[in-house]
Amino acid sequence: MRIQLKGDAICTLFLLVALCTMIYSQLGHTSVREEKVDSQKKPAATSRIFHIPAVLQKRLNAETTAAKPRIVSEMKRANVEMQQDSVTTLATLTHSAFDFKHYLLNKDNRKFELLVNQPRKCRTNPGGPFLLIAIKSLVEDFDRREVVRKTWGREGPINGVQVQRVFLLGIPKNKTSLPMWETLIRQESQMYRDVLLWGFQDTFFNLTLKEIHFLSWAEEFCSNAKFIFKGDADVFVNVENIVHFLEKQDPSEDLFVGDIIYNAHPIRVRKSKYYIPESMYGLDMYPAYAGGGGFVLSSSTMKKLSQACGEVELFPIDDVFLGMCLQRINLKPVMHEGFKTFGITKPSAAPHLQTFDPCFYKDLMVVHSLKVAEIWVMWNLLHSPRLSCTQKKHVKKAFQWKIKAKRHAKGSAI
Repeated sequence: MRIQLKGDAICTLFLLVALCTMIYSQLGHTSVREEKVDSQKKPAATSRIFHIPAVLQKRLNAETTAAKPRIVSEMKRANVEMQQDSVTTLATLTHSAFDFKHYLLNKDNRKFELLVNQPRKCRTNPGGPFLLIAIKSLVEDFDRREVVRKTWGREGPINGVQVQRVFLLGIPKNKTSLPMWETLIRQESQMYRDVLLWGFQDTFFNLTLKEIHFLSWAEEFCSNAKFIFKGDADVFVNVENIVHFLEKQDPSEDLFVGDIIYNAHPIRVRKSKYYIPESMYGLDMYPAYAGGGGFVLSSSTMKKLSQACGEVELFPIDDVFLGMCLQRINLKPVMHEGFKTFGITKPSAAPHLQTFDPCFYKDLMVVHSLKVAEIWVMWNLLHSPRLSCTQKKHVKKAFQWKIKAKRHAKGSAI
């Protein structure tokens, strides 16, 4: 009797274990299916929201099924090459944010294909434009390009002279954050006729490539421009003031004007964005160069710099590299107080002074580091008929107390 009861208990226990196993496995499959469904429902996360204007979106919807032109296939080929290249060099990164080993191995590769061109940009008017505005931009920064087009970067006659505009772009580094970027750039180019796109990756240290490719393009397609303003998309520019200044200059003579930086030392701290090892640049001081926020040069200087860029070894900081090219052609850049590539300095004796005031900007040429909304607001404030600057605001230098004690020739002090 005991043996029979023991056998029944064992069988019952075995059946319970089997039943629990089946229930658990069924629950596991259900959860896996639910996770798959949830993952399919969730939208892909992007690092940046890219706003497409209504007119551009309308054209995109109309041409989604159309065959893509040659430039798009070339973009895709460039994308594949850069993806393969980035995989092979991932393991060689130094402690800094920049892969110097990869840069040194590939620094002689300075010729990249022009994927989107505007060959007739400087041929629309007899004699060419008086001023060509060239703005460094990123593919994903459509909002910045739009505000420049609507404000200080407008094309057409300004103070009686012709002004033209181009944006300088490279292949985006993070292409997953901007789906269909090739189509967007193609549509933007067709709409505005002001986009230049090259086949190199658009990174901070590739801005030097953007520099030399633009100068080469300007020499080939826009050699009839009298003067060139080159700057960033996050600057505010008083084009009227620049034109007024350039009307007194001769485009056939050398001219390079901006916020000139003298006696700058290479940064040796590895964590810095501008870190340069001694093995790359052994001198203690950089040549004089212009702050990259914006500068002006003549047609004559543009052609000489274009040639010098092919003779000077590439350097990963574009501002300094251009200073090296200026040194190569033995041209000293000219400092102008109207170029504020480090922003407007607030006087230390007036900490509550509001520097975002149109009367501060009225007599300036370039002010760096403004947001999209600030550029729009400032441009409208400056062009308002109600603007009245009764007291001139001096922003040439930071506030300093005047030295009351002065010495005479005899050495006595007052």
